[in-house]
Amino acid sequence: MAVVKHNNSGKFKLFSHVKYEHLVAGVSGGVTSTLLLHPLDLIKIRFAVNDGRTTTVPQYRGLGSAFSTIFKQEGLKGLYKGVTPNVWGSGSAWGFYFMFYNTIKTWIQGGNAATPLGPAMHMIAAAEAGVLTLVMTNPIWVVKTRLCLQYDASTTEKSGQYRGMIHALGDIYKQEGIRGLYRGFIPGMLGVSHGALQFMTYEEMKNRYNEYRHLPIDTKLATSEYLAFAAVSKLIAAAATYPYQVIRARLQDQNHSYKGTWDCIKVTWRYERMPGFYKGLAPYLVHVTPNICLVMLIWEKLTK
Repeated sequence: MAVVKHNNSGKFKLFSHVKYEHLVAGVSGGVTSTLLLHPLDLIKIRFAVNDGRTTTVPQYRGLGSAFSTIFKQEGLKGLYKGVTPNVWGSGSAWGFYFMFYNTIKTWIQGGNAATPLGPAMHMIAAAEAGVLTLVMTNPIWVVKTRLCLQYDASTTEKSGQYRGMIHALGDIYKQEGIRGLYRGFIPGMLGVSHGALQFMTYEEMKNRYNEYRHLPIDTKLATSEYLAFAAVSKLIAAAATYPYQVIRARLQDQNHSYKGTWDCIKVTWRYERMPGFYKGLAPYLVHVTPNICLVMLIWEKLTK
């Protein structure tokens, strides 16, 4: 068990810093935001995997066109395909992430929340939390992606359809093994930098703001301040790291076949150049900006 010396207080055990209210707050924020914003997530995924060459899948001209086309062809239920694994995935991912992040962060601080960490240590804590969370939740994201990409039967050549989350998990494991459940894991690992950059920016903005006001860095802020810092940190992280989400979604897509991460990158570059790596960015930003604001606000308020 990892320990750290802390002045005269002896040994601080890592697990002694686990606070389950962060798990509850993360689950609450993830589930709430997913139920409200899932259709935007579904549309983002469909834009991301659309390579412009596959004629057997629907083509959307824009965000409004995607909404109307999906609703017309698949009904309201179509806009919520994959919502079950998305709720499970978002709830568990945010819950584990917040719990791991705050445990690691508090451990580094030696139990004193008023101790500033600096950008580097914030990124390390966030990256470690991201890796642990990804290992536990990647199979759920594979299932979510595949359910979101089950188009109307008349628009796809694929005959086998997943009946739901449990059926998808079982069928993927049966047909593809553990490897199938961990498709997209490598770009997902690269995506850990997204969360690390986002949390570093968010924490540093909060800390600098409180220092500017001559207050302890762990002083709670107003709702509007949390929302502003959450939105800015998400936009910065998204602009810097979005391409990994396109590659990850394409590797998890059952309607396409790539030999691996590098093959997916090469094919995307060959046929679509740089714009191909940013497909789905508009619905992504429309989706994640209110999403992260809601998640972070719930987390901050529930852990007060």
